[in-house]
Amino acid sequence: MSRRCGRLAVFSARSAVIYFDNAATSLLKPPTVGQAVLKAMETFGGAARGGHPAALNASRCLFQARKAVAELLGSAPERTVFTSNATESLNIAIGGLLQAEDHVITTALEHNSVLRPLYRLRAKGMGLSIIPADSEGNLDYNRFRQSLRPNTKAVVCTHASNVTGTLVDLECIASFCKEHQLLLLVDASQTAGVFPLHADELGIDVLCFTGHKALLGPQGTGGLCLRSGLSIPALKVGGSGIHSFSETHPSELPEALEAGTPNAHGIAGLLAGVEFIKKTGQETIRQRELALCRQFVEGVQAIAGVHVYGDQKRPYAPIVLLNVDGWDSGEVGDLLAHQYGICVRAGAHCAPLIHMALGTQERGAVRFSFSFLNTEAEIQAGIAALVEIAGGKR
Repeated sequence: MSRRCGRLAVFSARSAVIYFDNAATSLLKPPTVGQAVLKAMETFGGAARGGHPAALNASRCLFQARKAVAELLGSAPERTVFTSNATESLNIAIGGLLQAEDHVITTALEHNSVLRPLYRLRAKGMGLSIIPADSEGNLDYNRFRQSLRPNTKAVVCTHASNVTGTLVDLECIASFCKEHQLLLLVDASQTAGVFPLHADELGIDVLCFTGHKALLGPQGTGGLCLRSGLSIPALKVGGSGIHSFSETHPSELPEALEAGTPNAHGIAGLLAGVEFIKKTGQETIRQRELALCRQFVEGVQAIAGVHVYGDQKRPYAPIVLLNVDGWDSGEVGDLLAHQYGICVRAGAHCAPLIHMALGTQERGAVRFSFSFLNTEAEIQAGIAALVEIAGGKR
């Protein structure tokens, strides 16, 4: 067997892989997450679809998960809606609250989960202003006020770039929205679970999150938290477990936005992930991840031929974007995976405007993103691998 095939073969072994792709999805989970999913698969019926023990098991789990997520994100359980991921949440919020006659402000840091729903509305006539990012990925917050129009209805923005990790000043943007009576829709995909968020206190109208990243849940889980009094038309209608003889879908939350059988198995795992975060402490998790990130940045910045993107002097999520001189980003990603057993993401990262600001739209870039469950030894292994790659001959 070739070395390449041998490396691929060990990817199924948890201990053999160094996983630095947590901004895409967290691979290393607390054991309780998988245990909760398995238990749910063995004991759950349909939530709100019966009064027997199996159905009640699922219903109770959803209620507990709603309470736990709402507490973590600063919302209320009845206004916390489960979806399949942040993309679905953003489509529900953007498609439900914005119209062709509106004008919206967004930023160049956004993921396509924000941009594409906005572009689709722009094609129907909606006005769209995009706050540019500089070559280090920073925003000029004065541009928000300059972008205001009489029909501006909302700001839609990420909390942290999935490319550079740059944190957006949500307090500044929330204050701007409050001053001008604008809706604020926030994509918290990279921060929910690690950075403190209090949707109600900040004045966020819709906070969208995914379960499979820093919340440590399974893929296929996510949701949104709505401001009190805010109503969003349903993206989907159908079964809800209540009001079965009504021709219209229930209007009360959370059922209004949760048509169909929920992913109770995945939500059981999400609940276990949130419980791990609460038990460990967000501050403990965040400080460890940022310490690992600083250790990595200090190590790779000392390597000749390695270029690190982004402003390391500004607050950021535990993400590092880099390139190696003389190498395509995809080649570096392949080498790391197949010769060193290190999982990263290389190329473009579903956020085209920030790549254009950084000048990496043609070459792409290599993204390292860290987890509380990574180790200092793994960080050193990643640095050592880049030393060899940067010093190697083509």
